[in-house]
Amino acid sequence: MHHRQLYLVCYLSRPAVRILGVDPGLATLGYGCIEMTPTSCHVCDFGVITTTAKEPVGDRLHSLYTDLHQLIPALRPDVVAIEKLFFYKMSHTIVVAQARGVILLVLSQLGCPLLEFTPAQVKQTLTGYGNATKTEVQLAVQRELDLATLPRPDDAADALAIALTASRHHETPCS
Repeated sequence: MHHRQLYLVCYLSRPAVRILGVDPGLATLGYGCIEMTPTSCHVCDFGVITTTAKEPVGDRLHSLYTDLHQLIPALRPDVVAIEKLFFYKMSHTIVVAQARGVILLVLSQLGCPLLEFTPAQVKQTLTGYGNATKTEVQLAVQRELDLATLPRPDDAADALAIALTASRHHETPCS
């Protein structure tokens, strides 16, 4: 945890800090990038990277790898926040773990500082309640980022929530 704080503290003296949130997934990987200044926090970009179940898993992982190698340099994040893996259905957990491994590899190759949060930490940070519903989290993201509508799709909204958690966890201007 000490190293995590150092990443953002080092960047806070800069005019703007970009945090990329990533919600790991093989079929749908969500991403959301926010930019913080000393007085504001706004959305730079959010969306999803998708792969089709018709493709072999290796090809899908390669597609994630390639797309992330294009997306991350384009967004130029100062730090990347990712959801920690948790277990709820073994078959789903395995494919998410494979996708998460690709994400971690790309982040390492690109030299991106990494923060990790559990789903409960994200919910607690944004709503004050660790068992909040997906809708409650999305409403918090909409409110905090002053968005006209709920962010969609869900995976992109989750990624924005992860990015906001990173900003709040370290008492930065989005808090």
